[in-house]
Amino acid sequence: MTESSAFRTDRYELTMVDAAIQSGTAGRECQFEAFARRLPSGRRYGIVAGTGRLLDLIRDFRFTDAELTWLRDNKVVREPTLNWLADYAFRGTIWGYQEGEAYFPGSPLIAVEGTFAECVILETLILSVLNYDSSVASAAARMVSVSLGRPLAEMGSRRTGEYSGVAAARAAYIAGFASTSNLEAGRSWGVPTMGTAAHSFTLLHDSEEDAFRAQVAAFGPETTLLVDTFDVAQGIELAVRVAGPALGSIRIDSGDLPTMVAEARGQLDSLGAVNTHITVTSDLDEFSIAALSASPVDAFGVGTSVVTGSGSPAAGMVYKLVAHRDDAGEWVNVAKTSAAKVSVGGRKRAVRRLDAAGIARAEVILIGENPADSTSPAEPSGRDRVLLVPLITDGVIDERYLGAAGTTRARAHHASVMQELPIEAFRLGRGDAVIPTLYR
Repeated sequence: MTESSAFRTDRYELTMVDAAIQSGTAGRECQFEAFARRLPSGRRYGIVAGTGRLLDLIRDFRFTDAELTWLRDNKVVREPTLNWLADYAFRGTIWGYQEGEAYFPGSPLIAVEGTFAECVILETLILSVLNYDSSVASAAARMVSVSLGRPLAEMGSRRTGEYSGVAAARAAYIAGFASTSNLEAGRSWGVPTMGTAAHSFTLLHDSEEDAFRAQVAAFGPETTLLVDTFDVAQGIELAVRVAGPALGSIRIDSGDLPTMVAEARGQLDSLGAVNTHITVTSDLDEFSIAALSASPVDAFGVGTSVVTGSGSPAAGMVYKLVAHRDDAGEWVNVAKTSAAKVSVGGRKRAVRRLDAAGIARAEVILIGENPADSTSPAEPSGRDRVLLVPLITDGVIDERYLGAAGTTRARAHHASVMQELPIEAFRLGRGDAVIPTLYR
């Protein structure tokens, strides 16, 4: 039996449903929206990730006897609400930006339409997934943009929670990383996995040479040997002696990397290992990767920085009610007006406005329009790319966005989206969003 995701939520989601059932407003048709008021400090764009995971979790958002018994025993909600929860399944409609898409302040990333009760109860789930996964993907995309085509491996499972490690690996892959060290990400989402040995494997053996010989015997000379356990220069000399000039790669995990990489390349070439690659790790982030742009590095391994969003572990997204139907059946725009937390009410369509060269110039948000009309552009020039796609229609999930195939689809979509962004998007220095958000 699939594990229920219903308790991956906050108590107040259920108490709001409880009060709304009692007041008679639980069934009022509403639209909620997930968006970010701003990007993390200094960022010029964000990347949407987590959609495929979220759809799985919404499908499994059901209250079984175990959840209902706990709620009853702890007097969280009243009996009428327990009866409603027992029959809960999301039967509404969700539109969203495709996974891998770029987003900007105010972008309506997810639009959830249905009754108040069935929409509000998903708030915590939606935000916990999108905030974390999008944070990782946004950081990963910056790292990919400065790696100059050299592959990056995600290696951060030991620097985050056991579940978020899988989510991070998936998000980084969507944003362009080549592989992950996390096996569950490989099994569940089809992310290519990699990994050979850590320093403990070297220290296990009586000598570094014994460790290298054991690894080469197990995996062949094309393996990656970790050469910095003791002395890098001696480790390289020994690695080539043991594996021969056909050695696949060396890994350096410490020290002054620009200097060490240059010296390592010279030493490898002098030993005839001209095709041996150099992989570096050691607490890399987008800034240190950029600093290595002129160095003869062939691949990067990134851990802590990518799984923590490179200093922004949550993307700052919020989930707000933006419209509901009145007693006459007409849509009424609603919005929060608190200082520094203003939201823009109304159902919305969103398009990315492109110039004649296909470069993004604005995020255009069309207020008071049905997201279901997203197939038509906002202007007749044909240079508007519609952004909201149906993810769930009347409770039925679009299977194209699920599983390993959905992850591959998101990765391909991300690659095409990055080609649209202005060149200024890839500057690492602090700056505002690379294109403006315009409301119409």
